[in-house]
Amino acid sequence: MDKRDLKIFKTSIGYLVKVYGRADFRYGTEFRRFARNLSGDFGKVSIDLKECEAMDSTFMGTLAMLGLKGRKQDKPVEMLNTSEFCRGLLRGLGLIPLFDFESREATEVGDLLIITADGDVELATAEAVVEAHKTLVEADSANAPKFNAVIDYAEKDLEKLKNKNKEKL
Repeated sequence: MDKRDLKIFKTSIGYLVKVYGRADFRYGTEFRRFARNLSGDFGKVSIDLKECEAMDSTFMGTLAMLGLKGRKQDKPVEMLNTSEFCRGLLRGLGLIPLFDFESREATEVGDLLIITADGDVELATAEAVVEAHKTLVEADSANAPKFNAVIDYAEKDLEKLKNKNKEKL
């Protein structure tokens, strides 16, 4: 297994996401697709951070997307084995209220889901970065000063990528 990895399992009660190493924007497309496609009665979502060393804002924005979706459907997302460092990162962005925190082994593992990005990976990653940072601001308006410049830059980058793709057609 790579030092940096993310595995998503479909279990009998919902989903288990296991994070290894640094959780960063490179998880963006697949993790965003998972978060966006959860609908209806998706069951319990547990995120095991036992082996997670650090998280960037794009990854935390996607976590926030899951947390907000869970809260809207009265199904809080469960964070397992979150280190004090990672908890501090989440606290710094006002995301703690979106999750239930537990310290226990994530023993039930089901079928590994293989989620891939459609189309242009560079474009999908840019879209994930924009959406994740907008979600951080949605989750806590105090994040706006922290991420408005990032959002503006990422949106300009996304627009350039879209225009570049149009020119190819």
